[in-house]
Amino acid sequence: MATFPQTIQIFLPSGDPQGIREAAITTRIIRVFDVPRSALAEFLALEAAQQVGLYFLIGESEDSDLPQAYIGQTGSLADRLAQHHKAKDFWNRALVAVSVTNSLTNTHVSFLEWLSIQQAGKAERYVLENGNTGSRPHTPPPLEAECREIHETIRVLLATLGHPLFESLTRATSKPQQNEKLYFCRGSEADGRGLYTEEGFVVLRGSTGRLKTAPSFDLHNYARHRQRLIEQGVMSVQGDRVRFERDYLSKSPSFAAVCLLGRAANGWFEWKDAKGRTLDEAERQSTGKPEIAGE
Repeated sequence: MATFPQTIQIFLPSGDPQGIREAAITTRIIRVFDVPRSALAEFLALEAAQQVGLYFLIGESEDSDLPQAYIGQTGSLADRLAQHHKAKDFWNRALVAVSVTNSLTNTHVSFLEWLSIQQAGKAERYVLENGNTGSRPHTPPPLEAECREIHETIRVLLATLGHPLFESLTRATSKPQQNEKLYFCRGSEADGRGLYTEEGFVVLRGSTGRLKTAPSFDLHNYARHRQRLIEQGVMSVQGDRVRFERDYLSKSPSFAAVCLLGRAANGWFEWKDAKGRTLDEAERQSTGKPEIAGE
């Protein structure tokens, strides 16, 4: 996905940075409101709440380390969000996309809802509360092109506001010859591939590791976290090995290595690129004491 410099304006209607925030790309007609649930009544009093719009309810999942999201559209944001406030418990923020010119129609938001569910499912960043993906609504080609441009604006604004619902964990290719940030973690029964990104270390789908853990490691928090990933289906058990069933973002290169090796590990030295350089050599300036996970 191509990127380019953009100017984004964030407006605080109440002056409170913890309150409602309104984000817009200055050359586009779409704006996104970031509404804490506690400030919902304040948003519902705004003119924007009377519009046709697309919305995203964001909260925490009890069954997964991933956040939860519900994607919807409506001809009356005020009525629909008020209903969700009474009926849905999980969410603590609403992200609401509307048009500055009040030009979105029900046809626009029906297609945008379908497209957003599809794209969020591919990104696998959030657990979606939507029961099904629905069928693709009939949309004339000119209107579909407009909707896809609108969706791109919404994508950028959501990520800027801290909700990367549509952002792939692996924006770059996973082929070593085309991506200098691809790293390998290999050891006893371990064959992992990963990417060093702006957000952390991503273990790529299909990476395999050792199921059995070292006895000294079993009581460590990392061991319990690793077991939780198996229970959640992020990793599957296949014989005496584990396999990552989706791309997984780890905040620590060391925990990413631990998941594969089943023992205490320093990810800055376990992960190596195609030239044999450690992650430490390739990405870090060797300042400070390196972390050792599991010790």
